[in-house]
Amino acid sequence: MLLSTTLSLAAAAAVINLWLSIRCGQVRSKAAISIGTGGNELLERRMRAQLNFAENTPWVLFLIAGIELAEKGGQWLAIVGGVYMLGRVAHGLGMDGTSFAKGRMIGTLITMLTLLGLAVVAVLVVLGRM
Repeated sequence: MLLSTTLSLAAAAAVINLWLSIRCGQVRSKAAISIGTGGNELLERRMRAQLNFAENTPWVLFLIAGIELAEKGGQWLAIVGGVYMLGRVAHGLGMDGTSFAKGRMIGTLITMLTLLGLAVVAVLVVLGRM
């Protein structure tokens, strides 16, 4: 069975993770910081954005894969995953603490709602109620 939604979202996640990593590298290069944060607040913010992405995204992808394997997905699942990915980009930009600071809150809220919603769907699938 081809998990097209999961694979598409995993590909998007890989690109977003690469983007978050490059953003950290840009600060490291400019500030000549090899290891750690060197006390650089922007680097610390960007590292936290990447780590937060790495902490949450595997759970989202795992839940999406499980729902897709149970054949309970559909277009709604791809939309939820896409909104999650956009939320993570907003969070990454918002973590810079600049004019798009609300992006952090938006991304956090989207992440929490996505995780909770997918977890509820997963339990409903297991209980045979979906």
